[in-house]
Amino acid sequence: MVEDTPFTPDWVSPPGDTIATILEERGVSRVEFARTIHWAEGDIEELLEGRRAVTAELAGQLAAVLGAPASFWAKRELQFRQDLARLERAGSVDGAAEWLDEVSAKELAKLGWIRPVGGKAGAAAACLQFFGVPSIPRWRETYKDTLQAIAFRTSKAFASQPGAVAAWLRQGEVLAADIECQRWDHVKFRAELAGIRALTRVEKPSEFLPQLVERCAACGVAVVVLRAPKMCKASGASRFLTPEKPLLLLSGRHLSDDHFWFTFFHEAGHLILHSNSFIFVDGLADDENLSNEEEDEANAFASDILIPPEHQEEMLALTANKIAVMRFARKIGISRGVVVGQLQHREIIGRNQLNSLKHRYSWTEG
Repeated sequence: MVEDTPFTPDWVSPPGDTIATILEERGVSRVEFARTIHWAEGDIEELLEGRRAVTAELAGQLAAVLGAPASFWAKRELQFRQDLARLERAGSVDGAAEWLDEVSAKELAKLGWIRPVGGKAGAAAACLQFFGVPSIPRWRETYKDTLQAIAFRTSKAFASQPGAVAAWLRQGEVLAADIECQRWDHVKFRAELAGIRALTRVEKPSEFLPQLVERCAACGVAVVVLRAPKMCKASGASRFLTPEKPLLLLSGRHLSDDHFWFTFFHEAGHLILHSNSFIFVDGLADDENLSNEEEDEANAFASDILIPPEHQEEMLALTANKIAVMRFARKIGISRGVVVGQLQHREIIGRNQLNSLKHRYSWTEG
């Protein structure tokens, strides 16, 4: 005989989760809902996040507007508060303050990746739910290999916080799940890169990103461009979510075309050249002397895609002559900024020269 064991997860769900689900299913906006029950929009947000309790009066309003008896909403509120208390009694928040700092929980909430409720216990619960693990010890075990890989790639002088990098990778996985991809085909992807290279000449991300995502998805690659938390200094990452679906994650950290496109082709090189059992996280150190064979190969792969070997001798003969650089870029069908970035990297020109030829990007809020 199997003994029934109550399910007691280490995360909590406020009544607002149920309310939000109903509103989404009915196609009702939060603004419309606020107007219906005569509440301010800010109060609705507090309700959905569990910071505003469901009182007896509100339970009656919810019953009238959303359905289900008032007793259901009252019970839902009671269960939520009992779950929060249970987590605290069980010591689920032991060491949580340090861990919440480690994963940059406050910034994850600001970015909208988590929705913490109920103080420290609620914040820890929201982070555990985000990572898909039941406890902080389990998080450390689950992410052990990832954290070690991140720590190896981090500069002592300008360190990323491994927990923040892990959160960025996790959100990348979440977003990649919504990208429909064909089965991974490395031969097709390698051939597609020549066409993708031409996108470097498109100045606006709003124009080239949809094409980039679509063309890579047709080869099995989920491309995600995701702003990173402040304590995550990564430029890009690549890993296989399944044997048939790799993730190519970009942070756009330096907001310039030369860095963005080199990082993209660098990560593409990892996917094509290297084992699908590894995770590669790049750009964590300002001093990128933390190289190894795989990184050197990915760098060479990116350089050869951007500046094909048959044109590299001509590039090496360039100087800080603006017109000559523009003509060369047009001749080989590449962004002027990419050429400048390659010249700077090879120390043919200084880091302060010809930067006006680079395209600069910006993050749009919301």
